[in-house]
Amino acid sequence: MAGIWVFAENREQTLELLNAGKALAMDFATKLTAFARDMESARDYSGHGADEVLLLPPQADDQPLESFVPVIADAAKEDDPDVFLMCATQRGKEMGARIAARLNTGLCTECTGFKADQEKKSLAMERILLGGLAIQTVVPKVRPQMATIAPGTFDPAVHLGDKEGVIRGLPVPPASAVKVVDRTPKQRESVDITEAKVVVCVGRGVEKKEDVELARELARVLGGEVGCSRPVAEELHWLPEEVYLGISGKKIKPDLYVGVGVSGQIQHVAGIRDSKVIFAINQDENAPIFDAADYGIVGDLYQVVPKLIREIKSVLKA
Repeated sequence: MAGIWVFAENREQTLELLNAGKALAMDFATKLTAFARDMESARDYSGHGADEVLLLPPQADDQPLESFVPVIADAAKEDDPDVFLMCATQRGKEMGARIAARLNTGLCTECTGFKADQEKKSLAMERILLGGLAIQTVVPKVRPQMATIAPGTFDPAVHLGDKEGVIRGLPVPPASAVKVVDRTPKQRESVDITEAKVVVCVGRGVEKKEDVELARELARVLGGEVGCSRPVAEELHWLPEEVYLGISGKKIKPDLYVGVGVSGQIQHVAGIRDSKVIFAINQDENAPIFDAADYGIVGDLYQVVPKLIREIKSVLKA
């Protein structure tokens, strides 16, 4: 048995999965294995808790990451891991499904958490269903037990100092019929909202596009960024789609979330539930957002937000 395996596209996502995998490796009394694309990353992952790092061979410019699917699957067939965690990016979910098919095993997509049965070395994995109205528990009956986990679900693993794991190279993948002929970076209209420590979220309670500036000013004085609910981005197009929060949008874990005119439907709350503090402003005292909020003000946002801005500025000047 090869223990707990983790695979992600970049360093930050890998460290998050290493943190999740470390707890499982302790529960199962087994080793933790990560994948790396260069020797520097391999040493880095070893220092963050990986007992073993599988080093992927260099890629050609026209070779997509997906070309490693057969190599990863063959390694899993040979080493027989108990659990294989992958990051639930668009590419990660696609690769996870293809690897699971090659291994003839199941895949719990968008896993939000799990509980380990130490004796049976099995997982009870949870995922959200029906737009957040239900939570499904998935208990795999085959191995490896595979899951894709959304970025930001776990904190990154901490560095353990001089820890050195085993680094093992994997073979060059076979020639792929798929080639990358061109790459065009997506033009981002905003910062990465998932990195913000403070997020001020605009909801449908904001009446005009020009009034989004109120939220921007509040975000500026708080040192944060502006996000929005799905309708504000997809229907009204007041803000770019990469900043809308919810089960089908971004999931965030800021120190402070401020909902400005956000009703708080379950689909939206699913994307903000991990915020350390949730603060809501809405004139409807029965708005669902107040059920999720740690603090709330029932009132007209056009009166409340300017007062908040003035008070925060006065405190900062003091």
